[in-house]
Amino acid sequence: MNTLTFDVFKKQSQEAGFDEVLERNWAANTVVPTHTHPFSVQAVVTQGEMWLTCRGETKHLTAGGTFTMQRDEPHDERYGADGATFWVARRNA
Repeated sequence: MNTLTFDVFKKQSQEAGFDEVLERNWAANTVVPTHTHPFSVQAVVTQGEMWLTCRGETKHLTAGGTFTMQRDEPHDERYGADGATFWVARRNA
């Protein structure tokens, strides 16, 4: 079985040119209205669930689900009844 660990995610992300890798934890039922970030993102949900609306499409993500976003891309987020945890790699340049 090939199980992704944070260390493997971090190594792979850094090799792909991402310069910051961290774990994000969100409280239950958190809603984050439309916003942008000054960095691009690749991420994997590790616990809980979230709904990500980006590019006119809403994706329901649970453990193992992945997403990417470009720098300054408008999006909004909603987290489930148990909150969510995901690992995120950021490319700041």
